[in-house]
Amino acid sequence: MAAASIIVAETPLVRYLLRRADDALILGHRLSEWCGKAPMMEEEMALANMGLDLIGQARALYTYAGEVEAAGRDEDAYAYLRDVRGYGNLLLVEQPNGDFAATMVRQLFYSAFIDPYWRALMASPDATLAAIAAKAEKESAYHVRHSAEWVIRLGDGTPESHRRAQDALDNLWAFTGEMFETDAGEQSLIADGLVPDPAALRAVWHESVAKVVAQAGLTLPQGGWMQKGGRSGQHSEHLGHLLSDLQYMQRAFPGATW
Repeated sequence: MAAASIIVAETPLVRYLLRRADDALILGHRLSEWCGKAPMMEEEMALANMGLDLIGQARALYTYAGEVEAAGRDEDAYAYLRDVRGYGNLLLVEQPNGDFAATMVRQLFYSAFIDPYWRALMASPDATLAAIAAKAEKESAYHVRHSAEWVIRLGDGTPESHRRAQDALDNLWAFTGEMFETDAGEQSLIADGLVPDPAALRAVWHESVAKVVAQAGLTLPQGGWMQKGGRSGQHSEHLGHLLSDLQYMQRAFPGATW
């Protein structure tokens, strides 16, 4: 018998924790898909380690969500037993890897946002959130450097690598606006001083990304309509396919352990 999906009692803090954890888990899974396919051995190791960093962040956030919800759920329950509409990750992180340029641009967009976000969250009066952020920021700082170096290398490389990097910027730009969106629940946490306001980081993010893009000899898209919906469970078809792989064992063999 297949395992049934769980329904989470989502207080504003639980919902916030799950969304941030979902971002990390889904992007970590995407990076894991490069195993055996990366362009060189060193990059194989780098992407695997970055994916592990993200999955570690997801585990810490899911564990804290379980403590706050107090329904006896652990990190595995949140990762494996929620359906697609129960996930609140950004649409950006669920986008397919595409070519190597698309993966690096996606990583740059996300990392350039989450790194200053973790730094701001380190000042939270919630000791657990501050501790998670302090560990995650050390990892995200490397993710920013690594993805930036590759975007510059690709943009300033051959005509083909330049074209692919520009295409990735153009195609993924519409998913960046959602990073700075909040709902009423998160706004209440912001008002209480528990978490930072992502909108306050937009200028920092834009400056960071624009600097890398300029060094790469690429053109940063300006304005335009932005995709959103991931935070409220309205996802692209890509997430369903990803979760069918991620959740298969636990759904098919409920409670299975190694």
